[in-house]
Parts: sequence; structure tokens; C-alpha cells
Amino acid sequence: MWRKKSPMKETAYLLQAVLISAWGVGMATHETFFLAFQFNEMPPAAFWAFFGPGLVLIASASFICSYRKLPALEYVILAAFGIATLYCANASFRTASGYLSTGLILMGLAYNAFACFNQSLFHTSSSSLRRNILKTSVQVICIWSLTLVIIPCVLLDAFDNLALPKLSIWQFVGFSTFCCASLLGLTSSFFLVRDGAGTPLPLDQTNHLVMSGPYHFVRNPMAIAGIGQGISVAIIFQSIAILVYSVLGALVWQLVVRPIEENDLLTRFGKSYLDYRQRVSCWIPTFKFFR
Repeated sequence: MWRKKSPMKETAYLLQAVLISAWGVGMATHETFFLAFQFNEMPPAAFWAFFGPGLVLIASASFICSYRKLPALEYVILAAFGIATLYCANASFRTASGYLSTGLILMGLAYNAFACFNQSLFHTSSSSLRRNILKTSVQVICIWSLTLVIIPCVLLDAFDNLALPKLSIWQFVGFSTFCCASLLGLTSSFFLVRDGAGTPLPLDQTNHLVMSGPYHFVRNPMAIAGIGQGISVAIIFQSIAILVYSVLGALVWQLVVRPIEENDLLTRFGKSYLDYRQRVSCWIPTFKFFR
């Protein structure tokens, strides 16, 4: 029997259906866009023979899942992304190309795993300060390396723009903004570890509600910092592809990750978080003092 779906999952699957459809249209209508996702030594017919039906089926199934609660179909979508990931990883290994396709499919796999199992992924971090400092350091290195170095390099390589940026006023603006955003991210991490007895990663949560430091003025300084870093990298390299990647990341965080994270915070901290959410904005800093 079909049952009503939670609003958060509705949004997650509807967004996925829209993005996959838009990606398919771009692949079919824009040659440069299509070539960016190809594997060397693999003819276009072979590429479409695998991806064409998959795109239609996954987009259609995602659209259905955005309106009805069908756990079996959600797992089918997850399995489809798993098969596509293995296919693309093998193709990239054999041809030393197509890293953009492999990376995109891998991100889709992670996205759907989060949509299926988000309730079981969240857990409270250890209260050990030393352990949380170590975990936070590892998280920062791994996440920044992936999101700010590896993915932008893959995008630049796919769209034939992998080169050091020429010095100009835009590079200065981008570098300055990147430094400010990075400082905000590191400062926010410090307060999460010190006052929250946890780590910045939502899946490894704090033990206490943090309302100090940057969190005194805005609820999600980590997200603002991450988006700011991505846009800064786009400015430095003057890359539309990285800018689109940053905007899509912000969209996914706002529509999918944020509601799930805030619902978990409300469950754990109750009225304290509800009062905090009413006083402090999510995106726009609130410059006022309160106890």
C-alpha cells in the first residue's frame, strides 16, 4: 500500500529527478557538455546504451518516490546507482578518463544512501576533547581536499581549463574571500569541539547545543563557509562549472541536508534549540545579544 512520504524525502527525490532530467537534456543537446562526461575509447553509442535507459528509469523512479513512500523503490534506485558506480569506476580505471562521470555517479550513490539511511547515520560524538580534535582535523583535511581540490580539478580538466590562474583583480578577490571563508570554517569548528564536545560533521554530532562564537550570530556558519570557499575557487579560476557545482551544493544542503539535521537537533535539544532557531537566522547574521 502506498503511504505518504516525509517532506524531507519528497524534496530529496524531487530534486534528484529534476537534476537528472536536466543533466540528460544537457547531454543530448550540448556537444561540449556531452564530451565532458565521455570515456576515451568508448563510442557514444556504447555510452548511451548504458546511461540512456538508466537516466530515464532513475529519473522516473525518483519522481515517483517524491510523492509516495515506497522503500523498495528507494532501494532499487540506490542499487541502480551502485551498478552505475561500478561500471564507471571500471571504465575510468581501464581508459584513464571519464573521471567526471565516475565522480558524479559516486556522489549520486552517496546522496541516495543518505536519503535511505539518514536516520541511522546520525550519532553523538565522543566527549573526549583530544579525540574530537583529532577527528575534526582529519575531517577538515579530507573534506577540504575532496571538495576544494579534487572535485574542482576534475571539473577544470573535463572542461579543458586545467591551468594555473593568471594574476588579476579577480584572483585577489577570490583568494581574499577564500581566506575569510576558511577562517570562518575553522573558527566554527573550534567552537563545536570546545563548547559542543563533538565535531563539525553532522554524522558525528556534538553533545551540547552550540550557541557561542559564530553560532551566536548565524545558525549555520559551517555551511556559509563551505559555500563561500567553493564560490571563491570559482572566482579564482573564473570557472562557470565550479560555480554551478558550488550553487548545487548549497541547494542540496538547504533543501535536503539542513531539514534533516535541524529535525535531529530539535529532537535532541527540544525547546533550547527551538528558542535558538527563533532568535538566530540560518543564513543572515543576527547582530544582537541574548543570554
